[in-house]
Amino acid sequence: MLSKKKQKSSRAQGRFDTLISAKTRVEGNIHFTGGLHVEGKVQGSIVADAESGTALIRLSENGEVEGDIVAPNIIINGTVRGDVFAREHLELAPKAAITGNVYYNLVEMAAGASVNGNMVHRKDPDTLPLPELSTGAKEAGLNKQLANDVTADSHVTADSHKNAADGKRSAGGKAGE
Repeated sequence: MLSKKKQKSSRAQGRFDTLISAKTRVEGNIHFTGGLHVEGKVQGSIVADAESGTALIRLSENGEVEGDIVAPNIIINGTVRGDVFAREHLELAPKAAITGNVYYNLVEMAAGASVNGNMVHRKDPDTLPLPELSTGAKEAGLNKQLANDVTADSHVTADSHKNAADGKRSAGGKAGE
C-alpha cells in the first residue's frame, strides 16, 4: 500500500520581508535577513547575514543582479552576472541565466536554465568558498570619512565612494574643497 504521509519538500519556503520592485535599481551591496524578492536591478552583491540560517532570496524573471549572491536558499529565474553561493538549496527556474560560478549543496535545475561557468558541489555548506566583497570594507571606512565632507543635500552613491577613494568628489565639487 502507498503511504499517505506527506513527504517533506526540499524546496525553500518562506515569506518575503523585502521587495525590490521592477522599477527599482539598487547600487551597492545588500545585506539581509529573512526573505528578499528581487524584481528590479541590483548592481552589487546580495548577502544573507550569517545568523539567518533560513534566509531566502528569490530573483524573478525580470530581475537582474550584477554581483555575487550568498544565501542559504536561493531561487533564480532572472539574470545573474556574478558567482552564486547557496549553502543549502538552489533552484534554477526555466529563465535563469547565470554568468559566473555556482557553488551549491543541493540544486534543482529546470529545462531552459543556463549557467555559463563552473558548477561546484559541496556537501558540507561550511566548506563553500565565500566571495570577497571588496567594496564593502572600503565603503564602510569611507562612509565615516565622507560624512564630514558631504553636505546634507548632496547625493552619495557607491560610485561617489569609489571616486572619493581616488581623490575625487562627485557629490559636490573637487577634492579638497
